[in-house]
Amino acid sequence: MTKSVSYQDDLMEFLKKPEAAAAYIEAILEEKDVETELLSLALSNMVEASGGIIQLSDIAKFHYEKLKKLLSKTGGDEVYLLVALLNALGFQLKIGVKSNSLTFESDDGIATAEHLPTVAPMRQP
Repeated sequence: MTKSVSYQDDLMEFLKKPEAAAAYIEAILEEKDVETELLSLALSNMVEASGGIIQLSDIAKFHYEKLKKLLSKTGGDEVYLLVALLNALGFQLKIGVKSNSLTFESDDGIATAEHLPTVAPMRQP
């Protein structure tokens, strides 16, 4: 008899890869027919895959709990409205894996943020 594999176990294994977790949350944000609990569930899954809330830093716990409370009230309407507005303006929200240092690809290879030209701040009227 063949053992069945738990969807949740597979999902947790998948979400342990940072690039996969980024793609997962990005796909949730791109949903056309939004289900109220989907964003909250996706964030819970990401926290669980990262070792659970006990493994989060204090600041991550604080933000997660605050966002969870907000999402329980709104279902993420404001997040999906932001995505919709950006889409209407010709932009899209991209989720990526945070790196410790900024790197940008140039024609001759990889340039670090140190090699970028500086831009003077705009003056306020």
